[in-house]
Amino acid sequence: MSTVRTATPSTARAINDRLALNLLLEQGPLTATELRELTGLSRPTVSDLLDRLQRGGLVALAGERGEARRGPNARLYALVTSRAHIAAIDVRSVGVSLVIADLAGHTLATAEIPAGPEVGRGDETGRSAGTGHGAEGLAGRTVRTLLDTARKAGVEQLHTVAVGIPGLVDPATGRLDNTGGLPGWHTELIAALRELPGTGLILENEVNLACITEHRTGAASDRDTFVLLWLGHGTGAGVMLDGRLRRGASGGTGEIGFLPVPGTDRLPNASDCDGGFHALVGSSAVCALARALGLPADAAGDAAAAEAVVHAAVAAGPAGAPFLDAFAGRVAVGAAAICVVLDPGCVVLGGEVGRAGGTELAGRVAGKLAELSPLRTEVRVGAVGGGGVLGGAVLLACDAARRDLFGGP
Repeated sequence: MSTVRTATPSTARAINDRLALNLLLEQGPLTATELRELTGLSRPTVSDLLDRLQRGGLVALAGERGEARRGPNARLYALVTSRAHIAAIDVRSVGVSLVIADLAGHTLATAEIPAGPEVGRGDETGRSAGTGHGAEGLAGRTVRTLLDTARKAGVEQLHTVAVGIPGLVDPATGRLDNTGGLPGWHTELIAALRELPGTGLILENEVNLACITEHRTGAASDRDTFVLLWLGHGTGAGVMLDGRLRRGASGGTGEIGFLPVPGTDRLPNASDCDGGFHALVGSSAVCALARALGLPADAAGDAAAAEAVVHAAVAAGPAGAPFLDAFAGRVAVGAAAICVVLDPGCVVLGGEVGRAGGTELAGRVAGKLAELSPLRTEVRVGAVGGGGVLGGAVLLACDAARRDLFGGP
């Protein structure tokens, strides 16, 4: 026989407070009447929670509703978005981008910290190779810029900093696995950020952050299950199942560059993905394919060069079709391997190269995928672009701050 548990008064108050705060966050300022209508709570309960939230500094009066009659019923209540501030950081081989935002995720300030020539251009996975004194200085410059940017925006204390970074982040410990050849300044930056007093730190893989952004505000905002296939300098995937980002036991979900596939000259190994899916669709492979089919491609083979090749092929119309068909076939091989295991129903093509192909590439991938897999799978073009990593970091940091201030899961 099951036991029915009744919420205690304090638990009920916490649930009601969180419900009201989330509504103010999503819809903006509301009157007490509107809060009653949206929550279904009684007049005394809403009055009590508004009084409690005002005393706690989370809600404040924000004027009156113009079309309503004057008096208490016209008063607007708003979330105090300055109650906490967060920062989001995107760590790349070429430098660092950061955002300072309020509790609602509104951007207050931004900054860019270039790595400089002393750090090095990076290896074939897109990870920068240099570590020397200049790179060590980059960690310090980033922290100083973060704090200076926050102060200039009127922010003296950061509640949470969320960092998007290449490599594996252990979901149990939140630690960065630096066994894959990441530059030393990445580790030093994380260590320095952990030393900031009173500030929480969240680390997350950059493709996972882009996946979160596509789910909340991008191409997959109407789906709770999908896979983001990231095609850029390197290759990765973000997996969203039933509305939850899946990271795996060690944070390695989505490391599809290592996926053994036909069409390469060898197998990948534990430290080298060149024999895997990466060898088919990484930026250097995209440029090599273009040259083989008679299209001009920069010998550098970086993400910008591959993006330019795909853009040019789409713009070329029928002349670019052979390249797009061949590239789509390669992408479909990796996508099929994901789909027959996870059955996501939707694959979003992201990253510089994936988005450059637009609907021309997505349609071709969908067709090739239908030939390889019995599972019906929609293929969409990513919507969030280069800001997806920072956007996801802002979302994660705001989620953490709201959990702390609002209570609950």
